[in-house]
Amino acid sequence: MKANDLLTIGELARRTGLSVSAIRYYEERGLVDALRSKGNQRRFLRADIRRLSFILIAQQLGLSLEEIEHALAGLPQGRNPTAADWARISRTIRQRIDTRIAALEKVREDLDGCIGCGCLSLKKCALYNADDKWGASGTGPRVLR
Repeated sequence: MKANDLLTIGELARRTGLSVSAIRYYEERGLVDALRSKGNQRRFLRADIRRLSFILIAQQLGLSLEEIEHALAGLPQGRNPTAADWARISRTIRQRIDTRIAALEKVREDLDGCIGCGCLSLKKCALYNADDKWGASGTGPRVLR
């Protein structure tokens, strides 16, 4: 491995837009692995730019760190992922994204007429939630969840 294939944690932070502390946190979680220099300084592979970028995108899509860890567990450390690697990850998270899209579409459709019945006693809610029957199933908006 060439020396220019390795990045310091500061260089990796600049390339990904993450803070150094966030990179350390992801390292603690096992999402990236640092190599150590002779002086015990962290060095990261260029492939970690893609891994960390994936983490950022997946979080913006609403995936939890546990879901991201599961998706990245199948990726090889130390080399850039192939198209087949990404296709496998895509299949893994596609259902989660589709579920989230469906929930957002339902909220969009119901937004004008229903607050999801928490209930703020809109006149219409008396029809859908007479005697607060949904209140028995728990706190918060029961219908739109």
